[in-house]
Order: sequence, then structure tokens, then C-alpha cells
Amino acid sequence: MRITSLITSSIVASLAMALFAPAFAQPPAHAPAHGFRAKQKNQTRFTGRAGIEWEHDFGIQSGNCDRRAIATALGGITGAFIANRVADDDNRTVATLIGAAAGALIGNRIGRNIDKADEACIGHALDLGDAGQPVRWTNEDTAVDYQVVPGADRERNGSTCREFTFTAVAGPERSTRQGLGCESEPGVWQIVE
Repeated sequence: MRITSLITSSIVASLAMALFAPAFAQPPAHAPAHGFRAKQKNQTRFTGRAGIEWEHDFGIQSGNCDRRAIATALGGITGAFIANRVADDDNRTVATLIGAAAGALIGNRIGRNIDKADEACIGHALDLGDAGQPVRWTNEDTAVDYQVVPGADRERNGSTCREFTFTAVAGPERSTRQGLGCESEPGVWQIVE
């Protein structure tokens, strides 16, 4: 009897500890981001060339721009590149490239296919990418593969600038150019050469 009572007491104590003990593990990945995960998410920031902190790097530092996520982020902002130019630093979503210079840089049919999400991949790569590390992505709508290789930082007329190599491939057509991108304001890039 005593052994049965002791076993029963042990089982009840174990169940009580399992049910009522505080959980020290992180919440499962499928759980909504409340409390702990929301705090963790806000602790990861990515600092750009001019000191702007971005909430997302959109895969830039891993070498693959997440074009779909950027397109989604840009879709949430009307006139994304204009919004970035007038928004305060805390509300910026993604570094952007302004002007038609990206298409002109590549030229021909490939250059005409660059859209706002592609331009944002270029701008974010210039802002966050490591020198010499290629950043790649594919525009599924146009079937064009892009690659930006950010280069050395330079200063030009008091602006933060970066050398880069830009390559676009559409089927058998391939175009590669080198250029210089400068920030017209923090997080907003323009191709100047």
C-alpha cells in the first residue's frame, strides 16, 4: 500500500509541476508575435550607410534580395519612393532607388523591365550590402535575373556613395555595367555614374 501511495503521490506531483510550472522555452513558430516574440523582433535592426536603421534587410545580407517581400512592403505604401523621401526615419520601409537611371544604366530591353521592387532591391543592396558580396534576385513577372555587387564606399560632394556592378540576364541577353550610386538623402539612392 505504501509503495502504491508513494507512486501515486509522485505522479500527481509531476503532473502538477508540468501543468503549473512556468515555461521557459520560446513560443512555437506558429504562435502570433505577442509579448516575447514581438520584443525579440524589434531588437533586430539593420543599419544602413547613413545610419538609418531598417527593420528588415529583405535577405540582402544573405545575398538574395527577397523581391516578393519588398514588393509587399512597397505595396503597402502609395508612391513608395516618394513616401520614403518625405517619411521620417522611423517609418521608412526599405531603401529605394529613384529616377530612371537603373534602366538607362543597363539599356536595351532588359532595362525597360526594371520595376519599383527591382529598384528597391538595388537601393537596399547599396544601403546594406557588404562590399564584394553579390545580391541576387529574379523578377518572376519579367523573367529577368538581377545581381548587384556593392563596392567601395566613396564620398562625392558631401554625399555617401557606393561603387557597384549591376548585371541583368534575360534568356540569352546579358548586360553588365559598373556605376556609382549616391544617397540624395538617407535611404534614397540615385545612380550618378
